[in-house]
Formats: sequence, structure tokens, C-alpha cells
Amino acid sequence: MRSIRMSLVIGSAVTLAGVLVFVLLASALTRGSPLIRFDQTISDALRAIVAPWALQVFAALTHLADPATLTVLCVVGMLVLVAVRQRGLALAWLLAIAGNGLLNQSLKRLIGRARPLDPVGDLQVQGFSFPSGHSSGALVAYGMLAYLALRLLPKTWHLPVLVVALSVAFAVGISRVVLRVHFVSDVAAGFASGSAWLAMCVTGAELVRWWRARRATDGLSN
Repeated sequence: MRSIRMSLVIGSAVTLAGVLVFVLLASALTRGSPLIRFDQTISDALRAIVAPWALQVFAALTHLADPATLTVLCVVGMLVLVAVRQRGLALAWLLAIAGNGLLNQSLKRLIGRARPLDPVGDLQVQGFSFPSGHSSGALVAYGMLAYLALRLLPKTWHLPVLVVALSVAFAVGISRVVLRVHFVSDVAAGFASGSAWLAMCVTGAELVRWWRARRATDGLSN
């Protein structure tokens, strides 16, 4: 009982923190605001200092959270989880990735912020800018991978998988700013919304796990 209470407390805290950060960022996006000026200053500075080879590296990293990449990851992950008879986790995996995609598109339409005007090279980007879908998608998808590792893999794998997952998500977020397809606040908002959604999904999965274990225990006692 203590473990599920802890999961609920942590999950609720992360969700509320993510929502709060997102709302604060969104409310600061007024014409001529300090946040708007900060975003543009960072974008201009990166255009001046980032070397061409670094742009190529970040252009490769950003594909780790392309919609096509996350779709393949979602399908493969579901198939693997179903094959190892983890249907509950397969459903949680699907809801996390697909649900985040729908949430992100809804938030983009709600805020309606235009993208930076000078993306690197011939990058073609469409849609609104805030929040960054690549950033939230990377955090949710690779964060869920880390959660699955904690549930299914030996303990020696837990820390390495967690470090890799966080590193990938962070690298994808940075790549969106360096490539000038998003502003810094777009990425921060993507991480905020992604953190909130990921926390909800993981907490929900833990609740289902606890409920099933309790039902099985009650069945044996009867």
C-alpha cells in the first residue's frame, strides 16, 4: 500500500509541476514580452556560433523523435510486449505515445504560435511551434522505455537505460532549437507537457498493477 501511495504522490506532483510550467510559459507568450525577446536572442546567437558539422549532428539526432520514428517504435514496442504477455503494459505504451501526439496537436492549435522564420538549410516544417512535438514525444516515448526497463529488465539495466532515455530526450530538444525549427520556450513547454502526460501514464499503469495484484491476493485468500 505504501508503494502505491508513493507512486500517486510522485505522479501527482510531476503532473502538477508540468502543467504549471506549461501554463506559465504559455501565458508569457505576449507580443514584446521578455520571453519572446529571450527566444529570439538565443535563436540569433545559435545562427552565428553553431558550426556546420554540429548542425549535421543535431539534424541526425532530431530524427530520433520524428513522427515516423515514434510510430515505428510504438508498433514494435506493442508487438514485443504482447509477445511476452504484457498486454497491460502494451496498452499503457500505446496510450502514452499516441495520446501524447493528440495532446500535442491540440495544444499547438490552442496556442497558435508561429515557428521561427529561418530554419537551418532546407528543413521543411509545418504547423504551429508551441509546444515542441519532438521534445514531448521524445520525453514520453523514451521515458516509457525507461519505465518498461524498470518493470521488466534486471536491476543492473535500470540506471543505464534511464540515463540513455533522458539523454536522448534532452538531445532531441536541443536539436530543435539548434536547427531553428523551435524556440527555447517551445522545447521547455514540450518537456513540461510531456512530463505531465508521462507521469499520468506511468501512475495509471502502476495503479492497474496494484489493483490486479490486490485482486489476485483477495482471490487466493477467499
